[in-house]
Amino acid sequence: MRSLRKGRLATTAGTLAAVCVLATAGAAVAKDPGGSQFDVDGSNDGDGGQTLESRIVYTGSTGRDKAEASEGFTPAGDWSPPACWYEPKWTPDEFADEFRNGWDIPHASGVGEAYRAAQDYYINGNPYKDFNKKQAGKGIWWDAVRDETRAEAGDPSAFACDTKTFWVENGEAPNVENAVTPEVLAQLAYARIKVPDTRVTLAPPNTTKVNLPTWAWLDQTTFDEVAVTASLDVDGVNIQATTTAKPVSLKLDPGTDDADTYPASGECTINADGTIGEPYAKGKANQTPPCGVKYLRSSGDGTFNLQATITWEVAWTGTGGAGGDLPDGHFENAQAVTVQEIQAVNR
Repeated sequence: MRSLRKGRLATTAGTLAAVCVLATAGAAVAKDPGGSQFDVDGSNDGDGGQTLESRIVYTGSTGRDKAEASEGFTPAGDWSPPACWYEPKWTPDEFADEFRNGWDIPHASGVGEAYRAAQDYYINGNPYKDFNKKQAGKGIWWDAVRDETRAEAGDPSAFACDTKTFWVENGEAPNVENAVTPEVLAQLAYARIKVPDTRVTLAPPNTTKVNLPTWAWLDQTTFDEVAVTASLDVDGVNIQATTTAKPVSLKLDPGTDDADTYPASGECTINADGTIGEPYAKGKANQTPPCGVKYLRSSGDGTFNLQATITWEVAWTGTGGAGGDLPDGHFENAQAVTVQEIQAVNR
């Protein structure tokens, strides 16, 4: 038994997803499997194909050029960027080539019917005729793409785009959820922002004493805003969006209840010059740090895990003057702190 050839079309959401026909208990049932793949069972549960390649281009703080970049930040709340979306893919001639190159019809019950149904849908006029070649230059075929990383992680939302390949006239916006718009591009750019993997500067560094205030700060040179631009330019569809993340606060968690934070909330706000906290300098030993921590007991033979959480405020601008806010992002970094007892000498 031959199988569908694995290629771009074999992974296309609607191209082959349009009308997969299942043979079950002697009856054929039409089903749109969707996703960014096609399998003969008409299901997204398996991933026998490859993900359809996106034509979106990302530039900016994506982490590719900076070894010190982190793995990104986590959106606040339960919001997340799209795990799958729709974008323009093919002219009529390109779509025809993809369709014909991708179909290798197995001699198996039900699959031949699926092929005939797909022919009817895209070739025989029910509803499209000859891949809409007479409309060449007036529109383009759109299809689904999914976030490969989230798909590999088994995120169900990566398989949620199950609308079959569809035609969009030039200048029209498809009425399909997660169809690419400047705002969707901004959300996709959000997922690709990499923030600096910044460690908080401490004084004393790494090792401190019980009841001794430890100063904490971040300077502007390592704590500045970052941005990613997502662009799409395909046969008349030319849009883009830039998503910018700006650091606004640092929250300290000492790693033990036996500690005080400065301020008491543990949240250090950003200064007017873009820094957070204040560097320790000679002569400040008796002062209270604007941002820091005081441990009330020793860490013994171990260390305390000082957790520093940086909050990034996120906004976007896009084609046509569009723009707005996106959920804040949080980035956490842990540092081991050794706390020793102050040794006193009695005479």
